[in-house]
Amino acid sequence: MGLDMYLSKKIYVWRENRHKLKLSGFDKEIDPQKVSYIVEEAGYWRKANAIHGWFVDNVQEDVDDCKEYYVSREHMQKLLDTVNEVLGASELVKGKIQNGIQYKDGREEPIMEDGEYIKDPKVAKELLPVRGGFFFGNYDPDKGYDQWYYQSLMDTKKILEVALKAEDADFYYQSSW
Repeated sequence: MGLDMYLSKKIYVWRENRHKLKLSGFDKEIDPQKVSYIVEEAGYWRKANAIHGWFVDNVQEDVDDCKEYYVSREHMQKLLDTVNEVLGASELVKGKIQNGIQYKDGREEPIMEDGEYIKDPKVAKELLPVRGGFFFGNYDPDKGYDQWYYQSLMDTKKILEVALKAEDADFYYQSSW
């Protein structure tokens, strides 16, 4: 339960190359001569709400509906540049971070633990702000810029650097919550 996010890589299989497909174990159910596309997972995030917010704002035209959306190379490069800018302006320091909530005497109370947070999240708040939603992870505007936020940026950087090297592929983003 919660925010899951997927970047899919879709490759067209040219008719003249379909005979090269090996579908071991599936050849009774799938005719390789009729395969038009191969789709593979290019990236997966869990509760990376700032990254999800970026896709909603920049790719989905502000519609957060869990549908699949085409992601251009320009979009991927723009997101990678943004992630790199935020990472370059972010210094992790030791401290208390929020890891969930609990209820005491009928009131919501944060569960705090030792961890790391971004010392000055000004750039992060401006360029990749946390985004709230149903089980979207920590989206507190003051405490949401922690080690998990930072790790989601590192994961995004790695995913996009690999994706941008794929020459003959289309990419699609989809969330589920």
